[in-house]
Amino acid sequence: MSIHPATPASRTAADHPVELVTEYFGRALDALDDWRGRLAVEIATARADAPLTTDRLDALVEPSALALFDQLDLPVYGAGFIAALDSLADANSHLAWWQGPERAQLVLAAQSVNKEHIDYSELEWYRVPFQTGMPHVAGPYVDYLCSDEYTITVAAPVHVDSEFVGAVALDLLIDQVERHLTPQLAAFGDDISIVNGVGRVLLSTSPARETGDTIRGDDLVGFERRPCPGMALDVLIAR
Repeated sequence: MSIHPATPASRTAADHPVELVTEYFGRALDALDDWRGRLAVEIATARADAPLTTDRLDALVEPSALALFDQLDLPVYGAGFIAALDSLADANSHLAWWQGPERAQLVLAAQSVNKEHIDYSELEWYRVPFQTGMPHVAGPYVDYLCSDEYTITVAAPVHVDSEFVGAVALDLLIDQVERHLTPQLAAFGDDISIVNGVGRVLLSTSPARETGDTIRGDDLVGFERRPCPGMALDVLIAR
């Protein structure tokens, strides 16, 4: 079941900027919510036959991960599954991940020594779904692991019999999101910003604010702050 109200993909306007932002990122949350249930069943079935390895996991994840690129009306840069640490038979950690225009599989070991043993337990896109059991929109952050660009990662936890086995996720590059979303936000005003839970700017209609800037404390004076339901994002609207 969708966790956000359905909105036609062709819609180019909304009644309020919060509605626009919630619908936009809600597309990703709804798609991952659907996928995580199906993947949980597939992982449970696979583990019942034999210990789950990286190769077997990749085979389970790849079809649905690649489908996200075409199914979503979003600029998906990467998609896949982050395995829970120490949950696989042949690796301490593993990202079953496909990305880029070629939708190529990410092979961390080929990029840097020790990356195949990366501890991502403190990274927001893994830590929050693991700790809360809830989907999460993480970012903006520079993704040194995958794209080396400002990124938003949307992730949702996967559980098998109450055991956290990992998280399904997708990446959106900020510059592509800006091209899609900023012109629509600009219809509501010339000083509207999307910020995360700590006040870091994802994007803004104001040229005075850039991705990664912070708006908090005294800086919030003069803004109306409105939360986006179901995600740790707020919209700041200059009064």
